[in-house]
Amino acid sequence: MKKMKKMMALAMAGCMAFALAACGGSSSGGSDKQTEKATEAAAAEEGGAAGGTFKIGHIGPLTGAASLYGLATDHGAAIAVEEINALGGDIQFELNSQDDVHDAETSVNAYNNLKDWGMQMLVGTTTTTPCIAVAAETNGDRMFEITPSASSPTVTEGKDNVFQMCFTDPNQGTASAKYIYEQKLGEKIAVIYNVADAYSTGIYQKFMTEAETLGLNVVSESSFTDDNATDFSTQVNEAKNAGADLIFLPMYYQPASLILDQANKMGYTPKFFGVDGMDGILDMEGFNKELAEGVMLLTPFVATAEDDLTKNFVTKYEEKYGETPIQFAADAYDCVYALYAAIQKSGVTADMSSDEICEKLIATFTAGDFTVDGLTGTGMTWAANGEVAKDPKGMVIENGVYQPLD
Repeated sequence: MKKMKKMMALAMAGCMAFALAACGGSSSGGSDKQTEKATEAAAAEEGGAAGGTFKIGHIGPLTGAASLYGLATDHGAAIAVEEINALGGDIQFELNSQDDVHDAETSVNAYNNLKDWGMQMLVGTTTTTPCIAVAAETNGDRMFEITPSASSPTVTEGKDNVFQMCFTDPNQGTASAKYIYEQKLGEKIAVIYNVADAYSTGIYQKFMTEAETLGLNVVSESSFTDDNATDFSTQVNEAKNAGADLIFLPMYYQPASLILDQANKMGYTPKFFGVDGMDGILDMEGFNKELAEGVMLLTPFVATAEDDLTKNFVTKYEEKYGETPIQFAADAYDCVYALYAAIQKSGVTADMSSDEICEKLIATFTAGDFTVDGLTGTGMTWAANGEVAKDPKGMVIENGVYQPLD
């Protein structure tokens, strides 16, 4: 833990030096000297074993309906790479992002393109269905993979080389039911989910199991598919007629935005509780943010948090991309820093083959003494099945801004 905290402090120092250089500041000031000394100290502590320029691939929907997610993971990873490279240490990264338009076949093609480029480890894919397809490829190729946001257990099931930075679907479903129960958020619960989507269905199933255990009163369950995700009047009416005072929405933000709109037009005003896939709804083009007022969700990252690491990341992200980062960006940022920490600890070098790197990183991630402090959690660890251990945070939308719920 002490080693990891030193590394994160070093990264923040490098981030500050990078920001000064980007703004035209002096490159020979005291802060640069401190960064240089810190870099040397870190290298000495780690024995200087790791080094070289590592090729990191990233895959996500950079265009299309789900592009908000893919651009977020791309941007978050890019900022982390810039910070680490700005440290000037032995470990450097080269990032190559590929667009999969949230399509499994396109995602596999993107993966093959990255292999041809010489990728040595993968941050991705961003969304669940493409990641399931790509994970089968990385497992066969022995390519180390850490996804920022693909949360289905199927992503990692039977694949020792695939790890997750996000909560798993079961974790989200169980945690959401517990949170609603413990906070007494609703007496009659309705659930609307996408039966054709592994992400949505996985959360729904675990939510229902935990809801039954806790005695939550679920009065309505309704579903939809991607083919009919344009009209939710039937599902919303069912919840309304059942007297639901809270609707749980385990889904991505696009269908959720339509549900909020249609409920509003019906004059139906229950509480709405979502999951991490709803993060980003405020950035939807043409969406009336007032409809999301009071929407609650569980997430590992809140952009309004006051800790220095979050504030520095949000400031840099807003300056660089002109918008506030969502959780997906923070998860990708943490993915890169987790790789950085694992490379240092394992002693791998950039001249090793991707399969050699993979085996050493697997051993490191699953070692009991490997922990990471990042934007989305402190003391994060990974199980042998690739699942990350960290605590969720409650978030609510107030005055068009995400705010901590607790």
